[in-house]
Amino acid sequence: MLTFTAAILVVGVIIYTLGVRAEDLPEPEPVSPVKHLEDRKAAIYENLRDLQFEYRTGKLSDEDYTQTKKGLQAELAAVLAQIEAAGGVAAPVAQPQPEPAPAPGACPHCGAKFPTPMKFCGECGKPMLVEAK
Repeated sequence: MLTFTAAILVVGVIIYTLGVRAEDLPEPEPVSPVKHLEDRKAAIYENLRDLQFEYRTGKLSDEDYTQTKKGLQAELAAVLAQIEAAGGVAAPVAQPQPEPAPAPGACPHCGAKFPTPMKFCGECGKPMLVEAK
């Protein structure tokens, strides 16, 4: 009788512990109408990077590389057109910003400032762009 009661108690604790109530579940995130297109775009970009790597390592011939690359680029153009038609905005390509020229006597790596120009930074030890005279 004691083992039966213990078994019922263990089963009850397991059911209570593992039972999930519907109100405890988080609400699902809203699905974007262009999410699948964005995922496809990312996959095509990754395929293009892999294709270029395979070509550089010599695993693909010139003909195979150009044919496959043109196919992937055409597929990418179609996906980008679908994203634009669906009202989604394709992620803009980030333009690299030119780095400002460091002040004379300032380290371009760590920003430490020195009264006279030096060949190497006294703080981080990296070479300075301006050579000492």
